[in-house]
Amino acid sequence: MFDTLEADIVVMQEAKIQRKDLQDDMVLIPGWDVYFSLPKHKKGYSGVAIYTRSSKCAPIRAEEGITGILCPPNSSTTFRDLPEDQQIGGYPRPGQLSGEVDEATLDSEGRCVILEFPAFVLVGVYSPATRDESRDEFRHAFTEAMDVRVRNLVAMGKEVVLTGDLNIIRSELDTAGLVEQLRKEEVSLDDFFSSPSRRFLNQIVFGGRVVGTRDEGREEAVLWDLCREFHPTRTGMYTCWDTRKNCRPGNFGSRIDYVLCSSGIKDWFIDANIQEGLLGSDHCPVYATMGDTVNHNGTTVPITDVMNPPGMFKDGERQREWTIKDALPTSAKLIPEFSNRRSIKDMFFKKPKATIKPTTATAIPGSQDPPPLTITISTGPEKDSWAQGDLASSQPSSQVTAPPSSGSTLVASPQKPPVKRPAVASPAKRPQKKGKVTLAKEPSKTGASASQGTLKSFFKPKTPVPSPSQEPTGTDNTASATADISTASELLPAELPPEIPSPNQSSKGSAESSAKETPLTTVPTDDKVFDPIENKASWSKLLGKRVVPKCEHGEDCVSRITKKPGVNCGRSFFMCARPTGPSGKKEDGTTEFCCKTFIWSSEWKPSSSASLSG
Repeated sequence: MFDTLEADIVVMQEAKIQRKDLQDDMVLIPGWDVYFSLPKHKKGYSGVAIYTRSSKCAPIRAEEGITGILCPPNSSTTFRDLPEDQQIGGYPRPGQLSGEVDEATLDSEGRCVILEFPAFVLVGVYSPATRDESRDEFRHAFTEAMDVRVRNLVAMGKEVVLTGDLNIIRSELDTAGLVEQLRKEEVSLDDFFSSPSRRFLNQIVFGGRVVGTRDEGREEAVLWDLCREFHPTRTGMYTCWDTRKNCRPGNFGSRIDYVLCSSGIKDWFIDANIQEGLLGSDHCPVYATMGDTVNHNGTTVPITDVMNPPGMFKDGERQREWTIKDALPTSAKLIPEFSNRRSIKDMFFKKPKATIKPTTATAIPGSQDPPPLTITISTGPEKDSWAQGDLASSQPSSQVTAPPSSGSTLVASPQKPPVKRPAVASPAKRPQKKGKVTLAKEPSKTGASASQGTLKSFFKPKTPVPSPSQEPTGTDNTASATADISTASELLPAELPPEIPSPNQSSKGSAESSAKETPLTTVPTDDKVFDPIENKASWSKLLGKRVVPKCEHGEDCVSRITKKPGVNCGRSFFMCARPTGPSGKKEDGTTEFCCKTFIWSSEWKPSSSASLSG
């Protein structure tokens, strides 16, 4: 997924997991660090995660929660009470919050992760949705805390990026069919955008629609809506659709996911948009791209210099690599279940490191020079001569002999081949893995492999097994059949019939059965034969062209496209091909009308506003 997104920072909402549900592929991702905020009590609910690509950026501080009331791992001190050099800052001061919901409850649902880079503070949030009135109090309290925290950070002189699923519609351009819906409900646009959550968003962003005078403490806007800055008049730029009504094919949705930034870094961004083509959720990703060089404190610098801790990059060049020591206390890589571990993929893709082993040197007879220093360089484990038996021997490793005098030439001297291990291992020891040695396969009677070789062989009928009566009897045929049965017994774990000699029987028993010329019976097989013609017809029904339905006249229907605005706009349906209205007189003088039955395609979903007209 990260390869598809091609992003350096990925903010996720609605992880819907708890800490016990974390797995290796969520935490131990090569080249990535991750910070979670998961619900403390509810299962399968909420959850925010921020992934950072270690080769491009690394935060210098990290917190969980919007109020600072939570504590770092393995600590009883809250984030807001840490030493000042360890704080991100901007915490709500006494009197700034209404107190409708206590701060510990606000941060108990896993709705916010905050990372601080040298360039800005990144706030990833998942704001509560409007479901019913029972959650209005919590929703308003969380929105208020988010507004206070962002404004306090900006007042401190820090740049802020607020991103995530805010679950708020900013303007009439950001939702489909809003005007028509409000007209039916007899609600004005001013009343609609005067709700507390929409009022918060329009007062915190520049160019927002603010009805009446601004609230106290929100006199000035502090953030820019980046998607609207790059696409100010674009319609249909929605990021969320109702999956129960299947509204995404017709693009009947809303824009409730945002990337907002403060004024000091607005010019750093060169693009912002949505990725409506990426499926898999009821939301689509929203992204914003920063340039390779930015203006920081009046100086043009590479973006990597201000997105990493001091000393990691200089003039765009990496000075040192990111290590686990650079992970912050809230990093998921430091969770005990995942600490000091690595991904299984690293074992297969990372090259083995060269090891230098000093060996004992022997003085050369008749020479006054001290014995040379011999260094054995091994780049991997030696081949196992036991696993390969007598077919292959272990290759000797090379030695580089370096005399202690400077300026001398390095001489490579071969080492004596090691003594082979015995071909038969002790039964008490566990056998090691076999080396990659190609062994000659014993040919079978039919000449075909026991396993399926190609996809084409799946559609071919099985080779019929000749009956025992067709095979001549004799010593040679009996031996050949015995060999085939031995091969089959290795593949089939089931017991063989009594009349088939077991491969583990003694040679005496085999000789006796051969002398008696007892006819051999083969392993019973399935009588079903795959007919390729029948298979082709079955696949054609599934993958073939859709059959046009018939109307009540027995004629083929025609396809039409819905043009009326709504959830079904742009979708196709079938209807009778005859024109509407009277179609002729019958013999009894009555008028015959055309078919008025609509046959909707599978993607159409009924809604309260859907109407069918003759």
